[in-house]
Formats: sequence, C-alpha cells, structure tokens
Amino acid sequence: MTKPPLPFAEFIALIAVMFAMIAFGSDAMLPAFPRIAQDLGLGDVNRAQLVITIFLLGTGIGQLVTGPMSDSLGRKPVILGGLLLYVAANVMAIFAGSLTMLLIARFIQGLGVSAPRTVTIAMVRDQYSGRMMARVMSFAMTLFVLVPAVAPLVGQTLTATFGWRSIFVAFILFALLGLSWMGLRQPETHPVEKRRPFRLTTYGAAIREVATSRVVVTYTIALSLIFGALFAYISSAQQVFVDIFDSGLNFPFYFAGIATLSGGAGILNATLVLRFGMRPMATIALGVMFVITLGFTSYLYLSGASPDTYFPIFLLWSVIAFFVPGLTIGNLNALAMEPMGHIAGMASAIIGAVSTMFGVLLAIPIGLAFNGGLLPLLGGALLFYGGAFGLMLTNPKGQNQLE
Repeated sequence: MTKPPLPFAEFIALIAVMFAMIAFGSDAMLPAFPRIAQDLGLGDVNRAQLVITIFLLGTGIGQLVTGPMSDSLGRKPVILGGLLLYVAANVMAIFAGSLTMLLIARFIQGLGVSAPRTVTIAMVRDQYSGRMMARVMSFAMTLFVLVPAVAPLVGQTLTATFGWRSIFVAFILFALLGLSWMGLRQPETHPVEKRRPFRLTTYGAAIREVATSRVVVTYTIALSLIFGALFAYISSAQQVFVDIFDSGLNFPFYFAGIATLSGGAGILNATLVLRFGMRPMATIALGVMFVITLGFTSYLYLSGASPDTYFPIFLLWSVIAFFVPGLTIGNLNALAMEPMGHIAGMASAIIGAVSTMFGVLLAIPIGLAFNGGLLPLLGGALLFYGGAFGLMLTNPKGQNQLE
C-alpha cells in the first residue's frame, strides 16, 4: 500500500533537516580549528580550514553519483544509503590520527551527505515546479537557518567539554534522526514506472542537455559564485572574529545572531516570489549585495578605521551576506531545474555538483589567503557577487513565463 504524502508542514521540516546535514557538518567544526591545529601539529591554523572545504568538495562530487542513482533506484534508498555512509565516515573521523586521515574521513562524509542534499531537491521537484517549488525551498531554507545559528555553539561546547572529536558523535546522532524520519514517514516520490536504468550513455546525454541549455548554465554559474562567497565567509569566519575582532569565546554567539537575523530571508522570499517571480528577486538581491559590499570595502580602506570602529558595520554586512542566499539559492535552483523535470535526479546532481565544486574551488584560496585583515574576504565577495549579478542581467528565460 502506497503511503499518503506527508502534511505540507512536516514535509517542509523534513526537507530542512536533510538540507541542514551539510550546514551542521561544516559550521559545528569552526570553533575547533585551534584545537585541531594543535592536536594534529598543523602549525598554520589556516590549514584547519581544509576540514570544511574538503567536506564541501566531497558533497559536490558525491552529487554526481547520488542524483543519477536516485533516478534509477528511487529517492529514498539513495538518501538512506548516503546517510549510512555519512555515519560510518564520522566513526572513521573520531579515530583519525593525522590531518590526512581526517581529511579523507571528511571527504567521505561529504560523499555520504551529498545524497540528502541533492536527492531531496529532486524529491521536491517530483512534487512541485516553478514558483511553488521555489516557495517550498524558501520555507525549508528558513528552518534550515536555525542549524547554522546553533552549530558553532554546539561545536564550541562539545570541544570544550569532551574534545573536538566529540563533534562527530553529534553528527552521527543528527544523521540517525534524519535517517529514521525519512525512512519511517516519507513516501517514495519517484515511482518504479518513471525510473531509468543507470547507463553512462544516459548520463552523458543528460550532461549534454544541461551543458547546452543557456538557462541552466547561466544559473549554475551564478550559483557557483554565490556558493564561493558563502563558503569563503564560513571558512574564514572563526579567524576573522577571533584574530581581527578579538571575540574569543563569543564567536558562536555572533555567528548565531547573524544566522538568526538572516533567517527571515526565506519567509520573505516565499511570500514575494509568487508575486514578483524568481528571477527578479534574485537579481535585485545580488545587485544590492554588490553595491553594499563595494561601499563597505571603500569605506574600510579609504577611512583607515580601526577594527573596533568598523565591527558593527561588519556585523551588519555579515547579516546581509547570509540574507542574500535566502533570496537567491532556492530561486536559482528552481530556475535551473525548471526545464529539467524529465531528468530531475541527474539534473539536480549535475547542477548541485558543479555549483558546489566550483564554489569550493573559489573559496579555498580566499580562506587560505587570510592574513589578519578583511581584504581577501571582501575582495572575493566583490568579485563573486558582481559576477553573479552580471549573469542575472543577461536575463536568460526558460519556458516558464512565471519565472
């Protein structure tokens, strides 16, 4: 007997939990950088940032496999299998004795958690399209924000009480919660009659279809640039707050405040997207972010202000930097996926993998360039937001006139 669909609110909450696996798996590690560097003898604390970026790289590469697998095997089995791999990799990380082994474990964690990330989007696309899909994604992103708001505090508390390796135990427990909820409550959304056997020729055809669609390529590159700015901020945040602004143990509280204040972006987007459309919402948000970042950068380096003076401005800029993804990522995902409903799993995999991997590759040099100042972070943000805004102005239109 087929399970009935979940109530709308419960489905949104479940989707948010699936999305939050990646945010929790990265943000909770931020306060542990100094301890990881000390315990593993890294010397340069900047190298500890690799536990974030390698994890995110694994999520990008993993999507290339999990999306097509879900088209062939169904959505639920792939999500549940990915979560089991994620749990196993966290056990491996607990016992890692070197940075190399820790990074291998983190990469495998990323491969596993890529399944709930990308296949969940395909699951949403199975049931919704167009602006309604963007609305679902916006509500889910609103709940999702709660996790990065508390993740650094959880990581700091666990590190101080039990050591940084205990963070991986928290990851395991959270994954088991998601696995149980998905397994027991969510019905399969990709029925057997719609499944396609996994063949390299089919996958190659899907890649060609995605790569030759101006609409998909434009929005995927824009997503990559937004992810690059977001990942660069996340990987640099702990050192920015501690080394520049001397926030010490208060860093998780600042991070929580920034994430919480930016949480309204999803609600705002869900409210306005049905009226104004996905493309205008994303374009305006990126344009405003570029102008604000240019203004902050100009003020900072023309005024010669001290960190104490511009700290409040940096906090405001950070809130806006977290607010903008809530007005753009869900919309751009929906725009990119709109012409690809017939290959939702593979398209979601390709779009998610490319945007994540390029976002990581853009963010790594920004994070490693941290030198005790804001120039690398702000310079990268200017470049990335400016590029994404320019792409939106090319105004690529798909078949859906309600974009």
